[in-house]
Amino acid sequence: MHQHFKAISISHKIAPVHLREQIALSESACKELLVRIQEVLDIQELLILSTCNRTEVYYTAAEDKSTEIIKLIGLQKGLRDIENYFPYFQCFSAHNEAVSHLFEVCLGLHSKVVGDLQIANQAKNAYQWSADLGLAGPFLHRLMHAIFFANKRVVQETSFRDGAASVSYAAVELVEELTYGMRNPKVLVVGLGEIGADVCRNMGEKDNYTITITNRTLSKAQALAAEYGLRVAPFEKVWEEVLDADVIICSIAAQEPFITKSAVAGLDFFTYKYFIDLSVPRSVEPSVEDMPAALVYNIDDIQAKASSAMQKRLAAIPQVKAIIGQALEEFYDWSRETAVSPTIQKLKNALEQIRQEELARHLKGMSVEEVQKMDQITKGMMQKIIKLPVLQLKAACKRGEAETLIDVLNDLFNLEKQPDKVK
Repeated sequence: MHQHFKAISISHKIAPVHLREQIALSESACKELLVRIQEVLDIQELLILSTCNRTEVYYTAAEDKSTEIIKLIGLQKGLRDIENYFPYFQCFSAHNEAVSHLFEVCLGLHSKVVGDLQIANQAKNAYQWSADLGLAGPFLHRLMHAIFFANKRVVQETSFRDGAASVSYAAVELVEELTYGMRNPKVLVVGLGEIGADVCRNMGEKDNYTITITNRTLSKAQALAAEYGLRVAPFEKVWEEVLDADVIICSIAAQEPFITKSAVAGLDFFTYKYFIDLSVPRSVEPSVEDMPAALVYNIDDIQAKASSAMQKRLAAIPQVKAIIGQALEEFYDWSRETAVSPTIQKLKNALEQIRQEELARHLKGMSVEEVQKMDQITKGMMQKIIKLPVLQLKAACKRGEAETLIDVLNDLFNLEKQPDKVK
């Protein structure tokens, strides 16, 4: 059981976004698929991790179930042509390979933005869904907690998670800096291109802002607002919203700036307004900053901030890999010891049975005090006798030589016929 961990993955490294979005699973869909896989394939330990950049299924089984699981994903998503997606899936059928992959994914080494802050929480949620459905056994429990502990070390000991390493994260970080000390700052997002939408998703996690979005295509704004609990303003009222906002984030695709100096000059405002331009070509005219109470930040400012954070994260990768290596070594030691624990228990049971049989032969005529004394003495003897074989067996596990010693113990004590518990 403990050497049969496997995984399948479709991610941004191989599959374009239009394919990934067809496979992506919501929370409810993940839970439904967990139950379906367990019922159809009789797999007892399962984990499904689905984000905008990847959908992955981790499972424990003696045989490779990749094809069957992918087909079940297709059934879950209503995809009749799921066979066409096969080339975009990576399959990890080797136990250690699947374990290492899950470690690296959860710690952010395989994220589109290296060191992604969200992936650890997404992994925790996925683990919770499995645990709630009874699909996280001793192996998966131990594995996930080893990953969470390694992640804690990465945060505490490295700069791998420091700073905002994507343009959208850097924009949000800049908003936080600009509005520090403000009470319930108002943020307006004008235009919902890829970066603008990402900013909304990241801002949507913060409850101390009033966030309004406006877009020429109203339905797109409404869909995003419904997902993240944001306020929508009609695009024809954009200048009223600009006047009311503290921070204006603009990402409108056009050849000429949408927010111009003349338009801003026509607004009657006396407190500072911060304009963050995420467009190329620019959608905020640079001369807007000539206004007494206006400051403009362009995409170069944001990218410089993101690039600086990214360099720190990339420099920390060797440290992260070293932490993963240590965690894997400890986890594999536990895994190997767990594999021999049935033999240890049977050996204890075999010696305990001998002890009880010998005690039974000599109890006649003994007082209660003598029986208790004899029981205590023989238990102490058995504990000392069992100690060395157990230590030797655990040491053999670390050397990868446990099977030979298990065979010897089985032959010496006939452990194959030994019951799990002594009556």
